[in-house]
Amino acid sequence: QVQLVESGGGLVQPGGSLRLACAAEGSIRSISAMAWYRQAPGKQRELVATATTGGSTTHADSVKGRFTISRDNAKNTVYLQMNSLKPEDTAVYYCNARVAQTGRTFYNDYWGQGTQVTVSS
Repeated sequence: QVQLVESGGGLVQPGGSLRLACAAEGSIRSISAMAWYRQAPGKQRELVATATTGGSTTHADSVKGRFTISRDNAKNTVYLQMNSLKPEDTAVYYCNARVAQTGRTFYNDYWGQGTQVTVSS
């Protein structure tokens, strides 16, 4: 079994910062891509940022220059540093990872439970 455990959400004022973390736990042989998504009330889930094992990253245009995704492969953990937060960043943030379990060659997608980020004065 594989679980993604998220932490770091909360309430912050506009212009503030938060750092999200997501640790993959369980019988893990390999992790390829890891990513952060978000879903605001009444909206579809959207991709925020991705990070490959090799260190390549992508960021949505709406967060470029403000958010930074990073990975610690030794800890099977992905982070999202969020700076200059805006009220429109308010959403539930979900971690996603493509994981091959121990003894298996194929990869499956796993999701974290979600963590609420609220940007408000």
